[in-house]
Amino acid sequence: MDDRYGADVLAKGWRERNRKVVPRVPVERDLVVEVAADGFCGAVTGLSSGNVELEDRAGRRRLFPLGPGFLIDGADVVLVPPAPAGPAAPARTASGSFAAPESRARVARASRILVEGRHDAELVEKVWGDDLRAEGVVVEYLQGVDLLAEMLDEDPPSAERRYGVLVDHLVAGSKETRIAQAVERGPHGAHVRIVGHPYVDVWQCVLPASVGIARWPEVPRGIEYKVGVCRALGWPARDQADLARAWQRILASVKTYRDLDPALLGRVEELIDFTTVGP
Repeated sequence: MDDRYGADVLAKGWRERNRKVVPRVPVERDLVVEVAADGFCGAVTGLSSGNVELEDRAGRRRLFPLGPGFLIDGADVVLVPPAPAGPAAPARTASGSFAAPESRARVARASRILVEGRHDAELVEKVWGDDLRAEGVVVEYLQGVDLLAEMLDEDPPSAERRYGVLVDHLVAGSKETRIAQAVERGPHGAHVRIVGHPYVDVWQCVLPASVGIARWPEVPRGIEYKVGVCRALGWPARDQADLARAWQRILASVKTYRDLDPALLGRVEELIDFTTVGP
């Protein structure tokens, strides 16, 4: 005979059979969800410590714990953390090169890259430091291109000990260009590569937009360049300590090669290639 009551309603699993399955939705940026409890509706702007941050049309932001209690297009959902990311893309250095796997530091090469001053050395280290350590190239500073010829006489370069030199203001007719040409014609020229950028100071090699200024100021002749820049920008310039703080402010704005003028980028890459020829 027919069972008018059907299956045993008290049998094990009856709750599960009638329970509504609520979709589990991984959180992702800009996903628009509504909070069932109070109707707050907004787009996902962040995820932190098990909480999701939502921002509504008025720009108001609120945090809510992940889990049930959310709606997407009027349907109940459970918000869950995003799925683990796949294999990460190869890391890049600040210069844009693919980062080499972690390994013991390479023994320094005999070849060197020479720059005019401390600020030049710090900027090169900030962007190309990882590359230089991987290649075993050391950066040294001259404290002025005027000392280059004397330095080369005291510690001559060779086929196994090349010097790449980066100088400021390497333009037609400048003092720096005359010195470079004299060195290239001299006895050490075959093993020295001198390149440079057109600016008076390496500060100008940092893109103004990265520093947060419209452009680098024009500094009249007779005024020390760094002092003139600071004064024009309204930065303190009373003493060397003020100039040092100004440089740290500029250097901190440099994160990658994209913050530098192309006039510098190609020249440094050229020197790295020149000093890494051979084993």
